[in-house]
Amino acid sequence: MTARIVVLSAPSGGGKTTIAKAVRERYPEKFGFSVSVTTRKPRPGEREGVDYFFQTRAQFLEGVAAGRFLEHAEYGRELYGTLKSEIEKVLKSGKHVLLDIEVEGARQVREQYPAPRSVLIFILPSDPRVLLERLHSRKSESPEQIRWRLDRAEYELNQATRFERWVHNDDLETAIEEVSAIADDPQVGQTREQQDFEWITNYGRGLMEAAQRLYDEQHQQKG
Repeated sequence: MTARIVVLSAPSGGGKTTIAKAVRERYPEKFGFSVSVTTRKPRPGEREGVDYFFQTRAQFLEGVAAGRFLEHAEYGRELYGTLKSEIEKVLKSGKHVLLDIEVEGARQVREQYPAPRSVLIFILPSDPRVLLERLHSRKSESPEQIRWRLDRAEYELNQATRFERWVHNDDLETAIEEVSAIADDPQVGQTREQQDFEWITNYGRGLMEAAQRLYDEQHQQKG
């Protein structure tokens, strides 16, 4: 097995974090974990150095200026990034690096680690209504934050064509095995069919309709 960087990206609610955690737990001998850095506050149960390295914005930007990051991006007014030192540590151990990052970060990884040294996987539930339900289930977010994430998801869908593989996150067990198989595939490339592109296009329409409904509901409540 040749160690490579395996990138999972998805709109908020797409399930990439759940899949990444499950893959690492099932195949610890094959996948290593690079702890990311973020400026957001820890969520309940998250631990420093385990789930994230939590930094202030000033600390994060200092690291960017010093060239410590492989990739970094701003998402929801918070900064997220991957340290080069974490990546090299995992690769030297002979394991794949499994990254759970945004589409901008995926692009930066690809620039420094071209295929086949990296593979980009886009994650989505098959039905956009499932994505919306997952966002609504997060009680910590306001309707405005949910709508922002929906708008953001539309942009991310437009970037999906840059990814080698798409995984439908409808069944966790299936998604775990698909990600593991893609990571080991020496012939990773763009193997999608026309129906896949049609699915993404229709998915985008469904998200736009959901975002408009949410916008209308907000204005009715304020009116």
